[in-house]
Amino acid sequence: MFQLFIANKNYSSWSLRPWLLLRQLQIPFNEQLVTFEEGGSWEKFRSFSPNGQVPCLVDGDTTVWDSLAIVEYIAESHAKVWPQDKAARAWARCASAEMHSGFAVLRDICTMNCGVRVQLAEIPASLQRNIDRFEELWLEGLQRFGGPFLAGDEFTAVDAFFAPVTVRAKNYDLPLSPSAAEYRDRILDLPAMQEWIGDALKEPWREPGHEEELRRAGTIVEDLRQ
Repeated sequence: MFQLFIANKNYSSWSLRPWLLLRQLQIPFNEQLVTFEEGGSWEKFRSFSPNGQVPCLVDGDTTVWDSLAIVEYIAESHAKVWPQDKAARAWARCASAEMHSGFAVLRDICTMNCGVRVQLAEIPASLQRNIDRFEELWLEGLQRFGGPFLAGDEFTAVDAFFAPVTVRAKNYDLPLSPSAAEYRDRILDLPAMQEWIGDALKEPWREPGHEEELRRAGTIVEDLRQ
């Protein structure tokens, strides 16, 4: 059975992607949660991950690090990871790769935190470009492949890759069109997403670096964490 090493559910957007994919597709795995350390977690994570980062998947003697590589590895034995239609699969892979390597401003300003609502001091033009681009991708996928998910009628890896964006869009109240907001809420309402967020709200750990990033983003208007 797969072992998936992740970090704090409250903070770790990268961990959420393969975790949500496995859970939503009902692929069995053992969760191994290893918390972030103040000042850096590289040495701690190196005990299981070659690059000292999460997520990391272990399958017997095989270790797979990096979220995109993990998803492709899972896809080799589980056909529903990517869409069955060739055109939809190509689009889904492109959109996932763009999310994986891009949207740096969104990541920097709207740091991942499942339990805190933030009012941004401003939305600079660079952030608005990121918002416009992920909304463009969402609407393209929904319109081209018919929804209700990005590449068709089934949840696939491309939805998992954008799942952390739905958390950010909600918690930072990012401006979205009605159709994009509907998709955001559809992903947030998935049972597996509700499980992740519920677990995140119960976590007792607070890592100062992540908390400072949050305070720099704007005004905290609500903290739902226990």
